[in-house]
Amino acid sequence: MGQEIKKSLDLHGVVCPLNFVKTKLALETLNAGDWLEVILDEGDAMLNVPRSLKEEGHRIVKVTSLGNTYSVVVEKGP
Repeated sequence: MGQEIKKSLDLHGVVCPLNFVKTKLALETLNAGDWLEVILDEGDAMLNVPRSLKEEGHRIVKVTSLGNTYSVVVEKGP
């Protein structure tokens, strides 16, 4: 991968829907094309946050299982 992560956000233990809200706020501080890594718990957070980000025009670059959490790398959309 040629791009590097500009910011990382650990949301392990954060309840829905705050995961999505906090992710959106972090993306607002980045430029289009920048990558954000978000650590999400399995379950509702992992099911809902990536889907909602895609619906808003962002791209999910990579998802990595870390046991009971996931690393989700998001490319900020335009």
